[in-house]
Amino acid sequence: MKPPYKTVLFLGDGMADEPVAELGGRTPLQAAHTPHMDAIARLGRSGSMQTLPAGFPTSSDVANMSVLGCDLATEMCGRGPLEAASQGIKLGPDDIAFRMNLVTVDGKGILRDFSGGHIAQADAEEAVRLLNERLGSEKVRFHAGVSYRNLLVLSGPEFSANISYDKPDDNHGEPVSKHLPRTKSTEGILTAEVLRDLIARAAEVLKGREANGIWPWSGGKAGALHNLCERYGVRAAVISAVDVINGLGACMGMDVIRVPGATGYIDTDYEGKADAAVKALADGYDFVYLHVEAMDEVSHAQDLQLKLQAIEDFDRRLVGRVMEAAGPDVAYCVLPDHPVPLATGKHTRTPVPVAVYQPGVEPDGVESFDEIAAPKGALGRLWGSKLMDLLLKG
Repeated sequence: MKPPYKTVLFLGDGMADEPVAELGGRTPLQAAHTPHMDAIARLGRSGSMQTLPAGFPTSSDVANMSVLGCDLATEMCGRGPLEAASQGIKLGPDDIAFRMNLVTVDGKGILRDFSGGHIAQADAEEAVRLLNERLGSEKVRFHAGVSYRNLLVLSGPEFSANISYDKPDDNHGEPVSKHLPRTKSTEGILTAEVLRDLIARAAEVLKGREANGIWPWSGGKAGALHNLCERYGVRAAVISAVDVINGLGACMGMDVIRVPGATGYIDTDYEGKADAAVKALADGYDFVYLHVEAMDEVSHAQDLQLKLQAIEDFDRRLVGRVMEAAGPDVAYCVLPDHPVPLATGKHTRTPVPVAVYQPGVEPDGVESFDEIAAPKGALGRLWGSKLMDLLLKG
């Protein structure tokens, strides 16, 4: 039986961090002005959550699958198929979809920007068009996504997802040649060779552009995820700018609500996303998964001031706007999916803070939402489906 109230989950991608010397030893969450997230903590219960368990990649698909209660051991399918689902790309049984970043590589073969300079949408679509024109075939297709986040699909029984890859955002300043796709077993030899060949040939196709290379990673075949709506008997929606989150939601039975102006960066339309969430509640949705990418992007860029701005924008323009419009009879949950410390610009496995306000539930005395205060709360350490059970079981 579902709860007697509706729930909004605010997901601040990459929002968690570590103490920063320039902030007097505080984390960005502690230093930023966040009265609305603090109110969720003060009026509710807090804890922490392990979203990136050992043995799995430190990527956002894994982290958000954890938040949504997926069994990673049996449901993990790779980022590519989730993004394909978001784009409406039907994968056949012999298709393997890879996330493909458009990246910037300097003349010495060093990765300089995993986002290709946060390539404009029109420029990204033109790059993908050229790649298909010059390199595409019945076996190889490129699909435009959002900005630098695109897809490469290999078709045929000879290809395998059983290869090793490195994440581009973990390897700024590294030679691309050190991080090319590698085989895990004999079945992946051809796939790794094809991907390395495409990377080399794409560099010629994109020569002279700021986004002058491709980085395929996290490939997989379409898999079967559990249906969140059926498990909990709720009507659910996801709101995000990025394909991996929209695809994850769609594969779990959630409706995808698209918001014009949602960019996946600090210039995203916070108000548009907030208003879409409030409308979804009014339209009968029981659960809204409201995801913002901005903090993750500026954390990878190791920009302290932009991270503080992104956190405060998230709190004021999104969290506060939803809470003011929806009121105290709605339940609210806020958490990051994973940390991205400014010191390294890379994802870590450190548990993230969680705060949950539910109408009529006694607060636990935690006064603020941050990495230090939240773990002291009544919720303790959450993992697996415990957060979704808490939010959506009656």
